[in-house]
Amino acid sequence: MKNSISNPYGWLQKSLGTIHRANWYRQVKTVNSLPGAVIELEGRKLINFASNDYLGLAGDSRLITAATKGIEEYGTGSTGSRLLSGHRELHRNLEKAIADWKQTEDALVFSSGYLANLGTISALVGQKDLILSDRYNHSSLKNGAKLSGATVIEYLHCDMADLRQKLATYRSHYRRCLIVTDSVFSMDGDICPLPELLSIAETFNCMTLVDEAHATGVLGDTGAGCVEYFHCSNYPLIQIGTLSKALGSLGGYVAGSNDLIDFLRNRAATWIYTTGLSPGDTAAAMAAIEVIRNEPERIRQLWHNINYLKQELPSESLLPSESSIICVGLDSPETALNKSDKLQQAGIFAPAIRPPTVPTSRIRLSVMATHEKEHLKQLVEAFF
Repeated sequence: MKNSISNPYGWLQKSLGTIHRANWYRQVKTVNSLPGAVIELEGRKLINFASNDYLGLAGDSRLITAATKGIEEYGTGSTGSRLLSGHRELHRNLEKAIADWKQTEDALVFSSGYLANLGTISALVGQKDLILSDRYNHSSLKNGAKLSGATVIEYLHCDMADLRQKLATYRSHYRRCLIVTDSVFSMDGDICPLPELLSIAETFNCMTLVDEAHATGVLGDTGAGCVEYFHCSNYPLIQIGTLSKALGSLGGYVAGSNDLIDFLRNRAATWIYTTGLSPGDTAAAMAAIEVIRNEPERIRQLWHNINYLKQELPSESLLPSESSIICVGLDSPETALNKSDKLQQAGIFAPAIRPPTVPTSRIRLSVMATHEKEHLKQLVEAFF
């Protein structure tokens, strides 16, 4: 009998049409220059407010030199998983540097922050366990929770009363419990109330995992992140982050106790079965940590720029933020797209962020330490 479905992929075009009508369609934009506060985007020089390169290190000559040296010494790739042929002394040196910076016993480097979250969460909990997850958590945290097979319950965004109530109701029904949260929420810029969250975790005998992707290099006296910012480094928790934002490289890490890291080396599938981070990326991340720790003025300049923009942009439209991510709320995807186009015409690259990525449309501004005052003034003028 002839199959009545002539094209099993025909639904894709219909689905794309729906995405277009909802103004949710996305496509890449080509950058033809080094990363920085000013970039060349598809033939035009634009002031860049779309980058997670918060300290302006991705194009820094010291990182480029370190990466080049790493490649010359060890080659372009690690050639295998770390447990087989892919381990280099560079990897271990980077892990020691991260642990020292984060004030933990040890650390483990993954090939991306996404892989770090997937592997860590799915290794720590399983079908007999419970995960409490902030509603606004990053996709990698949510997908790691799904992959684990644990029961996942979301609590209202940064609502510690709701977290406590849900733990009081459900915690006793499960073997282990893991509370999972971003420290800086990537599409809003606000930060989690970490001290209260850790107190609740202690009360209900829960593990706590905090993703420092957008806090590393931004928050804390030395830029070590939200944990340092709240003086919570002495608490037993799991810190995850990325090397691809303020550190200007690629990869992810987990920092915590010796037992945690040793366990993950033996149980985190996304570390065990993935090629080790490339020598160039590893060396660049090492150089970035050294620069950040030796040049605290970079973080001070970043915060000077953040505070200037928060004072000058229309306060009634700003979403609550305590980081280098500043969001201007808008009433529809179409309005956000139009505003982004208007800004680009004025020489500003600031993308529209729309559902389903976020519940409400906005312009998301990523502030960099290397933005000059004239860059910030031009942005403010273009908004009005």
